[in-house]
Amino acid sequence: MSTKIVIDCDPGHDDAIAILLALASPEVELTGVTTVAGNQTLDKTTRNALVTLEIAGRSDIPVAAGAEAPLRRELRTAAHVHGETGLDGPELHEPSSRPVGGPAADFLAELMEPGVVLVPTAPLTNVALLLERHPDVHERIERIVWMGGAIGEGNVTPAAEFNAFVDPEAAAAVFASGIPITMIGLDVTHKALFTREHAERLRSTGRAGRFVAELSDFFQQFHERSYGFGGSPIHDAMAIAHVIDPTLVTTRHANVAVETRSELCDGRTVVDLRGVTGREPNADVGVDVDAERFLELLVSRIASLP
Repeated sequence: MSTKIVIDCDPGHDDAIAILLALASPEVELTGVTTVAGNQTLDKTTRNALVTLEIAGRSDIPVAAGAEAPLRRELRTAAHVHGETGLDGPELHEPSSRPVGGPAADFLAELMEPGVVLVPTAPLTNVALLLERHPDVHERIERIVWMGGAIGEGNVTPAAEFNAFVDPEAAAAVFASGIPITMIGLDVTHKALFTREHAERLRSTGRAGRFVAELSDFFQQFHERSYGFGGSPIHDAMAIAHVIDPTLVTTRHANVAVETRSELCDGRTVVDLRGVTGREPNADVGVDVDAERFLELLVSRIASLP
């Protein structure tokens, strides 16, 4: 039995690779994709989701466009990481398909049913709007597996990971919702680096493999320059991999609160691993990953795509 999933994303190199991993994995069935402004503006992230599905031959999967900006803040994008298109590296064509009508929050409400796992790999704006506009979905969402946040260092400020930083009010609302949530943060994604050698294994495997290799060529440069890494963390794909094989990531049950009113720490996901605050645990938080198994899964699955 495969697990039905819906991906809410802002492609973004790692979002696109996460979509391809889902499509290549029989353990999950991707039933829909929603897009939000984050890594780039909404028009670009929506186009990128459609392009990625088309490259995998899966334009039948519906895509709905969502929020153009955070709940209460101006949009801050990551063009310095993902380029002006959001997927710099490969030559991108205009997709032949178009998003479905209506906002992503309403589309998500239609897709949510018992057993469906929601996998956001972006700022949580669409998810917060879903919970606000359709309160009945609290009972229907099996769980949320979010790529975002960090126990330790941030990647857009010293304190905050990008997805949490862009819309901390949305993240705070989702963590306060009572819905089971797993946080796949920088603490685990930075432990598994996709190298130039991994990219070369994929370059000649087919259209999707070449696409991922060319994405990696660009994405790698940023991480070499900014971190001195010998590879790139494919953050969002790890959230999908956790649904495919929960044994890949070790988690701890803890309280997560999101800072929304700080001069220095806005967007900080405050993870109380030792229970010092007395607040009830509300999330399973990734603390370790079997990096070798994750990377092998990622490469082998994408290589299997037509």
